[in-house]
Amino acid sequence: MSAHRSIRSGLLAGAALVVLGAGAAVAQQAQDGTGGPDAVSLTVYNQNVALVEDTRSLEFPAGRSRREFPGVSASIRPETVGLSGRGLSVVEQNFDYDLLTPSKLMEAAVGGEIGIVRTNPGTGAQQTERARVLAANEGVVLEVDGRIEVLRDDGVPTRVIFDEVPSNLRPRPTLSVTLDADRAGRRDVTLNYLTTGLAWRADYVARFDEAAGRLDLTGWVTINNRSGVTFTNADTRVVAGDVALIDANQPYGGRYPSQPSRGVRGNGVETGGAQGLADVYIYPLPEPVTVANNQTKQVGLIDVANVPASKRYLFQSWGLSTLNEPQAASVAVLFSNSQASGVGMQLPAGIARVYVNDASGEPRFIGEDRVPHTPAGSDIVITTGQAFDVTVQPRLVSSVAAPERGYYRDRTRYEMEYTVRNARPEAVTVEVRQGGLGRDARLSAQSLEGELIDARTAMWRVPVPANGEVKLTATIVTGG
Repeated sequence: MSAHRSIRSGLLAGAALVVLGAGAAVAQQAQDGTGGPDAVSLTVYNQNVALVEDTRSLEFPAGRSRREFPGVSASIRPETVGLSGRGLSVVEQNFDYDLLTPSKLMEAAVGGEIGIVRTNPGTGAQQTERARVLAANEGVVLEVDGRIEVLRDDGVPTRVIFDEVPSNLRPRPTLSVTLDADRAGRRDVTLNYLTTGLAWRADYVARFDEAAGRLDLTGWVTINNRSGVTFTNADTRVVAGDVALIDANQPYGGRYPSQPSRGVRGNGVETGGAQGLADVYIYPLPEPVTVANNQTKQVGLIDVANVPASKRYLFQSWGLSTLNEPQAASVAVLFSNSQASGVGMQLPAGIARVYVNDASGEPRFIGEDRVPHTPAGSDIVITTGQAFDVTVQPRLVSSVAAPERGYYRDRTRYEMEYTVRNARPEAVTVEVRQGGLGRDARLSAQSLEGELIDARTAMWRVPVPANGEVKLTATIVTGG
């Protein structure tokens, strides 16, 4: 163990602090203020940022005074602080984040004197000496009674006594504000600021019964607090949807990268338990929560049973060409996020994990998928993996120029064949999707009626018997 680590460990175990002079004034000032907020609310975004609303009831003299607000986040963005109170105006504010630690105390004592108390392990007798701190870098170098010593862990119990707490060291992050009050008296003060170190995510567990065509869905909001402070009994909301954030450390004010919130739109009204605001949805948690520093907190979001659900086999081809080997179809569980299904709320993006019961009735994990922000009334698709016993093999039979010309270029007629195989003991239906089509694509000569689900994708639902295969054929005219 290095001397520096030894000293830090020793100080953590037994350092005694005697607060005198200026140190007493600092402590008294903090005591005259408040130990923390009387009420706090959190609005947590899924981009490692949160809005904190901190309310305190404080006594003010008339005119200017300096007040401290301990208990703010250690990861506060000071430039975002806003303070409001009746008859108050802000003159100046400072954020002190140099925290009181044994090593910081020793560094601040360099050039000054401290007390060293050594205890004889055999007799228990204590000896106290005064020492001047010469350095506190990779260890602590002292001048004791004309001799130079290194404070080290040599098995002799040692305590260090400091005469005062430096005014710039705080037991916790502290915001100090100089205020001008129009009159003396007690009033409520509201502190608003953004902080990093707080993030949240949604997690879902789906228990799928394929035979019954039903699933049970449980959802959790998971809040992760690395902000450096505990928020006690906080009214908490989480926000689904991404807001633009500027990274001040990037040249030209770069934005934090974010993904679009697919399909999430707000209209200022409450919908399915979430409150729409601008282009995001805000989810109030059902009751105040205490989110401790360095803690992961989970709170229930949704718990519904007997939701109608089905399994889907899907094969997606992006080019009109031949594959030399059959490709496995993907497997997914589908259900509707609608009032009729029993869900019917705006579901924030998150990881959905699917379980099915085995022959003995025990739940078994079969896969997980990331689902996007999903408005009420939309379908939810959870892809759980690949089905090695359900495969599709496309084959390009022919491609020739079509007689008609497109708006921009010549068109091409493709004859495609898809061999869909099912090695399972029960019949399945496979969705075969052919992507990469040009604008104004047309389908003809189909062995099974398909549809264009968008401008560039055709889709067929192919029923395949148990341990059987089906050949799907179609002519696709594309280009233009």
